[in-house]
Amino acid sequence: MAPEAAPRPTRAELRVAAREQSRAQRRDAAKAATRTALLRVALPSVAALGVAAAAAVTVQGEADQQRAQATGRIPEQTAAAADTAQAAQAAQAAQQALAFGGGAQASRGDARQPLTGTQGAADPAGQPAAQVTTTDQAPPERPRIAMPVAQHGLGEVFGAAGTHWSKRHTGIDFPVDGGTAVMAVTDGTVRTQWNPSYGYMTILKMADGTEAWYCHLRSYKIRKGTVKAGDVIAFVGSSGNSTGPHLHFEIRPADGGAPVDPLPWFLAQGLDPR
Repeated sequence: MAPEAAPRPTRAELRVAAREQSRAQRRDAAKAATRTALLRVALPSVAALGVAAAAAVTVQGEADQQRAQATGRIPEQTAAAADTAQAAQAAQAAQQALAFGGGAQASRGDARQPLTGTQGAADPAGQPAAQVTTTDQAPPERPRIAMPVAQHGLGEVFGAAGTHWSKRHTGIDFPVDGGTAVMAVTDGTVRTQWNPSYGYMTILKMADGTEAWYCHLRSYKIRKGTVKAGDVIAFVGSSGNSTGPHLHFEIRPADGGAPVDPLPWFLAQGLDPR
């Protein structure tokens, strides 16, 4: 007796099987697209979240449709059309995610770009802070060498012969009035003393050991200490071996040798006392 042939599936059963296979393929494609989009960025992006939402809607929609078909509430043609529309939306969302993630997304490894400019500080009201400008100018630099008195002009010069000196004149004389201010010719330290010939005198010692002698003074303003070029240190008089008020000025070398002519010394410093 021949075996009975298996019953052939009906058209309705074939359509149901075809729909199930199509839905399985679409679900696999949507899930693959979702995984690809999510893996292109380190953190969830707006596009990736959109793909996940579309996939979830698709899966949920398929489940709803299956339940509806089981209860007979949705015709087969309507269910097939909804499946096709949802699959198209999922595929479009996946393509947009791939395109967006390829160029616009930034990963954690991207370097943070510095600002192109520096913003000025603003006050609490939102207005930019005013720039602080200083109008005070630095004080003028003090001269390295100054005249011993403000008035130019010489009386007796270095090396002159006369009855007032045992030998020759050892300095230069400034014929100025008594009480005229006497100034330090450069930075240094001063000390004062009395000498029968020079009278009241101030000795200014410079940094290299050279000494400047101010003689025949009336009084001192600074008896001892550090001074700067141009500081007033004493006042002109006529003490000691003197015929009248004037300033006798000498330059003594650091080695303690004989006095030298102060005029070339002044000229070498850019000053002409004549």
